[in-house]
Amino acid sequence: MSKNISTREAYGKALADFGQEYKDMVVLDADVSKCTMTVYFAEKYPNRFFNVGISEADMVTTAAGLATCGKIPFVSAFAVFAAGRAFDQVRNSVAYPKLNVKIGATHAGITIGEDGGTHQSIEDIALMRAVPNMAILSPADAVETRAAVKAALEYYGPVYIRLGRPAQAAIFNEEDYSFELGKGAVIKEGNDAAIFSTGVMTAKAIEAAEVLKAEGINARVVNIHTIKPIDRDIIIKAAKETKGIVTVEDHNVIGGLGSAISEVLAQEHPAKMKMVGIEDQFGVSGTSDQLMEIFGLSVENIVNKVKGVLQESIG
Repeated sequence: MSKNISTREAYGKALADFGQEYKDMVVLDADVSKCTMTVYFAEKYPNRFFNVGISEADMVTTAAGLATCGKIPFVSAFAVFAAGRAFDQVRNSVAYPKLNVKIGATHAGITIGEDGGTHQSIEDIALMRAVPNMAILSPADAVETRAAVKAALEYYGPVYIRLGRPAQAAIFNEEDYSFELGKGAVIKEGNDAAIFSTGVMTAKAIEAAEVLKAEGINARVVNIHTIKPIDRDIIIKAAKETKGIVTVEDHNVIGGLGSAISEVLAQEHPAKMKMVGIEDQFGVSGTSDQLMEIFGLSVENIVNKVKGVLQESIG
């Protein structure tokens, strides 16, 4: 089992590890390398690391230029700046020409904690989903983060990797873990209901399924590490085989995982569905644990949502 470390730290260590294999890989940072953890790469490959200063838009445009020269640039910043402040450059300089730039967006969601609502990116998935050519990865733990970085290196085109600040519970074993970009994974079987989760919320989804099991409800847990392209087949299968679906994410319920799954269901196989996420409001300052309770990103709320969707299916 992987260690309980943050996905941002796992990201930084993965960059440093893969630097030897991928000689054309370069890393850019907006003066927060000790926070995004790109410092690991900087220490190991100082000639391939570029600190552009507090200038995220310039960083993305510089990366686009490097990509046109055959490099594989990873740009790193807090998610609120990577997706927000640099949106125009991501859209027009990277995604429009489909350049091979990877965006490591750390400190995503309200779990960034005390930095408050201005820095808690609860709309970044929605922004990146709406950009053509952009793939979106949202790993759940350290093992999956390493696999996501590897997948991004092997994939040609823009990739947005969403990463968290706090230490994250270990879920997967590196020895037997398989990652395929664009495919979700069932990590717990069950046919009463299906819980679809992503990123830091997958650990909560697993815990909620255990609580439900103790009450006689068998919930399937599906980890969606690739939000775009979404795994349509695994969603349709769950809709056909269970009585309802609950989505779980540290993101606005508008435009994120829940929206992506509801779009598939509406087109392919309508089903009862509820969402656990930020209810279209800005965050506040507090610890990660406090905010998860305040905004309903809790095991208790997931359990109640599953029970609610099952009750509606009976009614």
